[in-house]
Amino acid sequence: MNMGGLINMVLRMFMRRAINKGISKGIGMATSKGKKPAGPALKGRESAKRARQAARITRRLGR
Repeated sequence: MNMGGLINMVLRMFMRRAINKGISKGIGMATSKGKKPAGPALKGRESAKRARQAARITRRLGR
């Protein structure tokens, strides 16, 4: 692989991460209207975080 291809691959990887974080942040701000989550919203966010962690672990085990 040439140097240009490697640079493009690394750049795309960082851009994908940045865009995903921005989208997640924007959705979080839109749903909570900038306030700190409380009660059921906090529990839902925590359970979603655990579900993402579980999915990540199962993908690693599947390799």
